[in-house]
Amino acid sequence: MKKALLGILALVTIAILANWLISLTPAGNRGVDFTENKVHTLSDGTKAILAELDTPVVIRYYASRNSDYMPEQVKVHMNRVDDLLKEYANLSGGKLRIENLDPEPDTDAEDSAALDGLSGQQIDYDNLFLGMAVCALDKKVVLPFLDPSEETMLEYNISKAIAEVSTPVKPVIGVMSALDLAGTPAMMPGQQPMPAWVFYQQLQQAFDLKDLGMTPDKIDPNEIKVLLLFHPSDITPETEYLVDQYLLNGGTVVACLDAYSVSAQMLGGGNPMTGQPGAPATSTLPTLLKAWGVEFVSNQVLADPIYATELGGGRKGIAVLTLPQSAMPQKDNIITKSIESVTLYLPGAFKRTGGAGVAVNSLMRSSTSAGFVDSNKASRLDPSLDTSVKSEGTAFDLVTHLSGNFSTAFPEGKPATPPADGEEAIAEEVTTDSLKKAVKPGNVFLIADIDAFYDRFAYTVQNFGGMQMATPANGNAAMLLNLLDQATGSKYLIGSRSRAATRRPFTVVQEMEAKFDKEVGNKIADFQAKQIEAQQKLQELQAQKAQGSELFLSPEQEAEIEKLREQQVEYSRLVREQQKDLRRQKDKLAGNITLLNVAAMPALVILFGLTLYLKRRSSTRAR
Repeated sequence: MKKALLGILALVTIAILANWLISLTPAGNRGVDFTENKVHTLSDGTKAILAELDTPVVIRYYASRNSDYMPEQVKVHMNRVDDLLKEYANLSGGKLRIENLDPEPDTDAEDSAALDGLSGQQIDYDNLFLGMAVCALDKKVVLPFLDPSEETMLEYNISKAIAEVSTPVKPVIGVMSALDLAGTPAMMPGQQPMPAWVFYQQLQQAFDLKDLGMTPDKIDPNEIKVLLLFHPSDITPETEYLVDQYLLNGGTVVACLDAYSVSAQMLGGGNPMTGQPGAPATSTLPTLLKAWGVEFVSNQVLADPIYATELGGGRKGIAVLTLPQSAMPQKDNIITKSIESVTLYLPGAFKRTGGAGVAVNSLMRSSTSAGFVDSNKASRLDPSLDTSVKSEGTAFDLVTHLSGNFSTAFPEGKPATPPADGEEAIAEEVTTDSLKKAVKPGNVFLIADIDAFYDRFAYTVQNFGGMQMATPANGNAAMLLNLLDQATGSKYLIGSRSRAATRRPFTVVQEMEAKFDKEVGNKIADFQAKQIEAQQKLQELQAQKAQGSELFLSPEQEAEIEKLREQQVEYSRLVREQQKDLRRQKDKLAGNITLLNVAAMPALVILFGLTLYLKRRSSTRAR
């Protein structure tokens, strides 16, 4: 008996020590994620970023672990961050190192946090830390506080920081536009120069912008991280071909098109109110869009009674669309997640024609009440349009994302250059190096308006002592900057989603409670109405009572009050029974969940072990 006990004790000791030793190795931090949205598993995009790391990255992770004032919610979130960082380190192949620091007062860790720009959060008179600094070479990105309420953004923010610090130089954005986004010098002495668009100035601060013009010789995907086509009016087939080849090499294209650009006409010397022509008001990509399975309606603008904007003077902009969060179907998309609304001015719209073999994800859509109207009437805010919009019964894409392996829009190769005036056409030599299929997955973002990013419509611009101060007037610029920021951070972050929260609401219980409130609440409301009615009758009897006389109730009134009291008792009993039944259902649900947690997994392990044992036993007998 002693030997058996000692043997069992030895086995338990060996099991504990083995688990402890394994937990110290990378293999000990691996497991199987059975959660619905794989909340404990890093996304494929993050895995790809870690796999391509070519320089060591250090994450200095600051967490106040020994504080008695740390809120429970933050403690739970801290454990989530701990587990996530272990997973990052395991998948990095040794290229990512985590330094865990507890910045207690008067310690080297507190000094390190100060040098990294982390000052902590004041909670209950204590300075608490939960943040990190992501570093590689001479670049550093600081996440000062990992807010538990932003848990769904946690992986994206960390992965974005890793991608940013591991990129040695600023990402290059190639810009092609028929407009002078960078501004123009003064035409005459004494005149003020035309400043650069505000959003263009913001891009210059974060990226290396390269103006390619509208007729570049080439677009190098190894140099150009993102190609921004901003109002490419009158684009030539030769230029579209270059864009096509750039995309097939795994490039990312952001195309801002327009059906009727007010800003283009204003900057081109035209007047949209009088119809005086200026710069081309429309822009599209006729050959590329067709190959991408998309049609851009550019001969009319989109009006939407649901999202119409109330302008100054009580005027209604039926084709000036203010799109709230309800118009952004991907609620967890990084680009639109934190934007309250976007306003588009006389936009066109995209229709899906299909057949391109790529994924299409709408980021912003009109309502199903939208329809196309005359551009000139819409620009004049013609009130007759308010009642004449003909809906097609479908929602139209206003901002959309195409991704995947694209096919060429030029199966015959590079188009021939048209001859100059007075010259004969010369047949060009057929090129054999034109790509017909994508060698890498590409991305295209399409936006149906450019006026949304013009200074007058996107910002409130003020001058203070010769300095220009621009304040966003809506979410327009934020949407474009979010898009470009994500696209340039890493190709693997494009289209990534914020993760599902690990704190899951008890929707089943909430549904049970809602059903209870609906069923019993209606009866309680009915009882209260009858109670008020009886009270009013008593007050009427009191008013009718003769001064100095006693109030006597008729037998009918006495019976009515007695009936009311009986109803009160009955409804009180009913409420108690319903509450007991609700508690019983909750207890039953909790019991089932506990049974699954405690018994189901061990039962599966036992069943697996028995199956393996029987299989081995049968194979042994067969020998």
